[in-house]
Amino acid sequence: MNSKFENFRTSESKERALSFIPDATDIFISPFAKSGTTWTQQIVHSIRTRGDMDFREIMEVVPWIEMSFDLGIDIHAPQKAFPRAFKSHMTWDDIPKGARYIYSVRDPKDVMVSDYNFLGGWIFDKDAISIDTFVQDQYLKDNYYWKHIKSWWSQQDNPDVLFLCYEDMKQDLDATIRMIADFMHIELDEELFKIVQKHASFKFMKAHNDQFDDHLIRDALNAQLKLPHDVSTSKVKNGRVGDHKQHLSAELIKTIDARWVELMQPDYGLACYADLRRQIQNMNQERFGYLIKN
Repeated sequence: MNSKFENFRTSESKERALSFIPDATDIFISPFAKSGTTWTQQIVHSIRTRGDMDFREIMEVVPWIEMSFDLGIDIHAPQKAFPRAFKSHMTWDDIPKGARYIYSVRDPKDVMVSDYNFLGGWIFDKDAISIDTFVQDQYLKDNYYWKHIKSWWSQQDNPDVLFLCYEDMKQDLDATIRMIADFMHIELDEELFKIVQKHASFKFMKAHNDQFDDHLIRDALNAQLKLPHDVSTSKVKNGRVGDHKQHLSAELIKTIDARWVELMQPDYGLACYADLRRQIQNMNQERFGYLIKN
């Protein structure tokens, strides 16, 4: 699995992404993986185009800058609408500066389960790697999930960064849409709001799953990584909040929670993910006036 990850993208593709010079109006959707990236791409693209769905895969219209060169996508090419929008999974330290950024967070335990389910059966055989082994190797060994969040949370006072919580997107999609539109400086008339509300719904995205399933990456990489050509993936599954309770052992959950305290409390006073979520809710209520519905 790890050897396949090493060949997931070329160094040239990453170097081109790192050297990209954005416009001040560009929007980067830049969460840690499995934290609402594709969902946010769809919301942003629907807002700026009034619901365009004329694309094979969302990456065609909201390019992933770290992978674009390898996929033959020109990140400098004109986009369908203004503002330009890009996907990235870079830390704040690495991402090209000078644009505007949307960073959604998600409970790390649900992130780990979602990542395992997405990669299992594609990059690795689930029968060969248990979820506990996957979490230990991919998350607890180098703490990259927490390093990623800490790099972005250092920008909590940056007006060019919008922080969101995946759980709040699930709980109150309407408020999420309105906050993103406000951040993009796009007037959300009632007709546009209804379009985005529909196009960002689980039902709609599930019905159009092949436009959100990373098949452009699969088609390009399966041969290179010696993976089965007929494997399928999906980013629109259930997205349940708290799904980790059904999949992670009590001991592993305790270990992950302790790691959060160790890495997030000393610098930011965040004793658990719920503390971060509350801070983001309060920030956005003060900034936009939207109170997430319970």
